[in-house]
Amino acid sequence: MRGWPVTLTEGPVGLRPLRHRDAATWRELRVRNADWLRPWEPTNPETPLFRSGLGPYVSMVHTMRREARQGLALPWVVTYEDRFAGQLTIGAIVWGSARSAQIGYWVDKQVAGRGVIPTAVALAVDHCFFTVGLHRLEANIRPENAASRRVVEKLGFREEGIRRRHLHIDGAWRDHICYALTVEDVPGGLRARWLAERKQAFPRRT
Repeated sequence: MRGWPVTLTEGPVGLRPLRHRDAATWRELRVRNADWLRPWEPTNPETPLFRSGLGPYVSMVHTMRREARQGLALPWVVTYEDRFAGQLTIGAIVWGSARSAQIGYWVDKQVAGRGVIPTAVALAVDHCFFTVGLHRLEANIRPENAASRRVVEKLGFREEGIRRRHLHIDGAWRDHICYALTVEDVPGGLRARWLAERKQAFPRRT
């Protein structure tokens, strides 16, 4: 796929491809953040989400690398100050006349609230629109997930309605709010707009 693999950075925030040697760190973060993530993470109705072994990570890396080679996904690790801090995946890529995809992410609770995920999303959106060639990106979020909704709302994603019983999460089929952006919404790039808004909201003191 054009523009993959790639590493993107903005200040202390980065996006880089998944690596097999991240397995132990991934497991530690997932176990430590289990209660933080469980209400929001998609699950298979027949299998548990959080396990103590490395098998799920290895399987995920193989699957996501294959999908990346096929042009169906862009699976990134989110880094903060060069440390593994979460994941961001552009998945369910559809080509042809749609050129659309879905965006999903999670972040370590220890770095939440520092602008890590909004910055990472802005980097990913610009790469998808202006390098990969996608036209539309969606983020589907549970109505109760106020923190994740704030991320996309701060970035200017449009709210487009409710998707009833959209994903299986935390033991049941849950409704989601669909948020979306198209390339026409960010002609100058989302990263530049986000950084300008952050600078205006938090001017540097002299």
